[in-house]
Formats: sequence, C-alpha cells, structure tokens
Amino acid sequence: MKILKIENGKGYYISKETKWNEIDQIDRDGLMSLVDLVLGQDVEIDILDDKGLQNQAQLIIYKSVFDKLKGLSENRSKFKDESDRLYLEAIETYRQ
Repeated sequence: MKILKIENGKGYYISKETKWNEIDQIDRDGLMSLVDLVLGQDVEIDILDDKGLQNQAQLIIYKSVFDKLKGLSENRSKFKDESDRLYLEAIETYRQ
C-alpha cells in the first residue's frame, strides 16, 4: 500500500479514510495513522528527488516524514520485539 506519493510537483499522504491529502496539511492524527500503517504492513513511499516537490514547505515536511517512516519501516521488527518485551509482564498478568 502506498502511503506517501509525489504527483504533479506536490507531496501527498494517505489518510485513515484512504483519501490523499497534501503533505503540508498533515496533523498529529495523520502522522499516527501513517505510523500504524508502517508498523502493520508493508508500505510504499515515493522517493524524494531534487525536482519532485516545487513547494519548499512541502519539501521540508515530506523529507522529514519520509526519513522517519523509512527508519521505522526498516526497524519494524526490532521496534515490535522491544514493545512486546516491555509489556510482556502486564500481558501475562491479565491473561490469567
């Protein structure tokens, strides 16, 4: 599933409603939705090149979100393992 794309000189992210919104309109909920998607499945992200985005604000935001999501995606299993270990004791307590 593609979650970030560059089209016609603009950057877009996919919302919970699977609607494409311009990246400079992203808010906390939009970011959390993207994080959930990255942690839950394999995702696609358009790679940023020098001529991809014409709007400087979108360029900065897209690059920042891209870098964070790419890092999270690359370390997804490590993040999940650490989370599981952190909450293992509480999970075991409530299962009984």
